[in-house]
Amino acid sequence: MAPPVAVSPLIKTARYSALIAGIFYGKKRYEHLKPIAAEEKRIAEEEKKIREEQERIAKQLAEGKDWISHATIFKHHLQIKLYVANLMYLIFAASEDTILK
Repeated sequence: MAPPVAVSPLIKTARYSALIAGIFYGKKRYEHLKPIAAEEKRIAEEEKKIREEQERIAKQLAEGKDWISHATIFKHHLQIKLYVANLMYLIFAASEDTILK
């Protein structure tokens, strides 16, 4: 193999200068983007909380509708029982009137 070529001091200086400039640029860019990312994360968390709250409310409404349907069925069932009881009373009262006369 051929022996390594000596690199010019100018090229070495340029390489290290570019490396150091890149490090400083990266630090500056990171400091610039860090608050933006934190704000985006905060907004995402708030949106997640809102979305979870909406899902919870929707679930409660769905369960509430189910409860309402059961309550409606129960109400109609009671109304039918009362109607039948009133009919029985009227029939019984009418039969008593005919028996007493």
